[in-house]
Amino acid sequence: MTVEKQPSQTITILLVEDDAPTLWRLQEALVKAGFEVRAAANLAEARDSLAAGPPRVLLTDLQLPDGHGNALIRETRARFPETEIMVISNLGDEESVISAITVGATGYLLKDAFPTDIAATVHELVAGHSPISASIARFIVRRTQTAGEPAGEPPPGPALNTAKLTPREIDILWGIAKGFSYAEIAGHLGLSRQTVPGHIKSIYRKLEVHTRGEAVFEAVQQGLIQL
Repeated sequence: MTVEKQPSQTITILLVEDDAPTLWRLQEALVKAGFEVRAAANLAEARDSLAAGPPRVLLTDLQLPDGHGNALIRETRARFPETEIMVISNLGDEESVISAITVGATGYLLKDAFPTDIAATVHELVAGHSPISASIARFIVRRTQTAGEPAGEPPPGPALNTAKLTPREIDILWGIAKGFSYAEIAGHLGLSRQTVPGHIKSIYRKLEVHTRGEAVFEAVQQGLIQL
């Protein structure tokens, strides 16, 4: 229906990918879905594109010919806080995942598990979801369970909740971690849609973070939620 197609016609995507066949395939799929796509094959081209104005969505690889994608993620997050950022990469090691989320990525998908409907994934990202490969979620959980723990010791005990989150804020944070949109979180918890952003701002302030990915990572570290 026209009502559903309209949002994609107004969404600008900066697609950064150095592998030409992959770039062409993704760009073609996104353009066919009605998105405005700016393509870049390296950091320099991506920065030139950003100089022309912020995209609504940044889809970027990490291994680029002239540098690492994390530099672009960090710069984009600092300059354009409203831009949604998702990594599409072959790098699935824990360090790559955690560092990308820490510098500002909202979602992280491995290329070998990439969804066939890239347009739907972008819509989910813009709607407030955090697309993330299942194996990536397991990395985060495993890292937080084993960091600093001697071999053979049992997992950490009760949740720390050093940020003093309220039960309602923890419920909302769980919804964010599961990729629900603000409207879906409100519906599940019996809240009005307008109150959810206020709760999320409070969560960010207490956890001292700036993105959904950072909030989820910090909450898992404290044992407040489980993925």
